[in-house]
Amino acid sequence: MRATVRDVARLAGVSPKTVSNVVNGFVPVRPETRERVQRALVALDYVPNLSARGLRNGRTGVITLALPNLSTSYSAELAHHIVRQAKRRGWTVQIEETGTQGSHHEAELLSRAREHLVDGLILNPVLLETSAVQRGVSLPPVVLIGEVDQPAADHVWIDNVGASQALVRLLLASGHRRIGILGVMQSASSRLREHGYRQAFVEARLPIDPSLEIGCSRWDAEGGYRATRSWLALNEPPDALFCFTDSLALGALHAFAEAGLRVPDQVSVVGYDDVPEAAHLTPPLTTVGVDKAVLAETVLARLAQRISDPDGPVSAETIPFVVAERDSVRSR
Repeated sequence: MRATVRDVARLAGVSPKTVSNVVNGFVPVRPETRERVQRALVALDYVPNLSARGLRNGRTGVITLALPNLSTSYSAELAHHIVRQAKRRGWTVQIEETGTQGSHHEAELLSRAREHLVDGLILNPVLLETSAVQRGVSLPPVVLIGEVDQPAADHVWIDNVGASQALVRLLLASGHRRIGILGVMQSASSRLREHGYRQAFVEARLPIDPSLEIGCSRWDAEGGYRATRSWLALNEPPDALFCFTDSLALGALHAFAEAGLRVPDQVSVVGYDDVPEAAHLTPPLTTVGVDKAVLAETVLARLAQRISDPDGPVSAETIPFVVAERDSVRSR
């Protein structure tokens, strides 16, 4: 027999109204109470009656998650957590890929939400200038993730500058000076990570060598491999390489191995995102990232609030990062 709200409430020791608040994200609930309700939801495999809910409130029970590149490990992990936690709220997630120049597709998705075909959107724009989310544009419930800071919409992100600065500080503290960066391109993420890299050098009162900045057209393993291989053909290897994603780092490791360069003995490598594979590379990759489950829950809670209160004030929330120190950095 299908579990009901009352069944969940009884198991969690709360009122049915509290269960509804947790599922819908409408009213703040104390963390310990929310956790107890969520455990009960999982234990009873509770699935909301979306048809009845839709008849009551005119909602579809469907949201859209749109990411630039679904082929990366970071996107896969984030989508996994969002789908899993959205299910606990009774939402179905429609997943879309917008590409690096996604303004046209973003506009289509916004239009779909305005027509009430979905209840809300989670968007990850690549560039502020090309995003369909702009000031003065009528917006449905939407939450932005990633590095594009657009005051027209709610925003959940990571301090890219601070995270990048922390990684480069680690490399500098390990004695490295010729530190390259891999992944320079026209994107908000690239700009912020490059800024963090430069800030670390300014802080250490060390000169910055522009020749160590490696451009890349694709933020995946193949793009990292090709860019690093091409750069090595014309330049002396760096002391260390800060890759703007873990996928880029995977490609760089391949290029270094092909060139006969040992990591970390001859060159240290760090990444960004802390995808699950990072800990299982050879050597295990030092990187920086966030708890993706926390990120997903924060984004969904913000979207639920926006759906409930479309005219409320716009908010921005920063998720703390953690540096995972592994064996890809040579110690002193």
